[in-house]
Amino acid sequence: MTMKEGKHKAGVYVPQMGIDYPTDDPTVRLVKVKVQDSSKGRFQFDETYPYLDESFGYKFNRVLNAFVLSVLDAAFHRVCLGLKIEGRENLRKYKEQLKGGAITVGNHVWREDAVMIFHAVRKYYRMHMPVFAKHLNNPGFYWMLRYMGGVPVPESLAGMRGFNAAFDKFNADGDWIHVFPEAVRWDYYTWLKPFHKGTFTMAYKYNVPVVPCVITFRERKGLFLLTGKKNMPLFTVKVLEPVFIDKSLPRRDAVKDLILRVRAEMKEAMGIIENPWPDIYED
Repeated sequence: MTMKEGKHKAGVYVPQMGIDYPTDDPTVRLVKVKVQDSSKGRFQFDETYPYLDESFGYKFNRVLNAFVLSVLDAAFHRVCLGLKIEGRENLRKYKEQLKGGAITVGNHVWREDAVMIFHAVRKYYRMHMPVFAKHLNNPGFYWMLRYMGGVPVPESLAGMRGFNAAFDKFNADGDWIHVFPEAVRWDYYTWLKPFHKGTFTMAYKYNVPVVPCVITFRERKGLFLLTGKKNMPLFTVKVLEPVFIDKSLPRRDAVKDLILRVRAEMKEAMGIIENPWPDIYED
């Protein structure tokens, strides 16, 4: 898979961070996270892991985590990253259609971009997301990821039953699910990498709308020059209108149609005229 030439609309701010993005493989992990082998870590991500945890300790930490995200982390994002949130009126406009839950998706461009999207939709305690399992055995990531709703993707087929049952329960409760369909994170990247189909297959399975969110960047200026490095951009999260599944189509066609319509909204909001990567990772 080779990157083609892309084109932005005039005025789109592209951070100059000196990052050498791959041009032939959108699956490359640019961010190296130190993880432990699960056999030596706190958890084994198989059928023994509590994918659906109803314990008091878990619920208490979920509430505490929601406080940290909604108050302390939100303040940091506002002051140091200039976080702006646009488009919440789209959530109010479709309030009835979103009562039964939704799946949010976004471009994966920073270490706390999921938190920013949680800020945008204000679903801290009612949000869940699949995460790279070994991250939960990293002391620096464990508490935040697990208790903000992170559910590890099992490392064995035996664990998939519990993983799937957990997301079935989340959906039945009307909770929201967040996924980065690009899978890998490229910091400050202003294009869209191809999407994996799994996210949209889940939306089809649960018959819930997809709420696209995009993160864009602004030049750091004014008082924000005092709260962060000059070349570090400011962030904007845009919540777009929900995209609904066309159930009149066969499942395979409906999933592809959903991906294309979601990406079209995201490209428009990101100011992309021509995106350099294909839309979908084909089987």
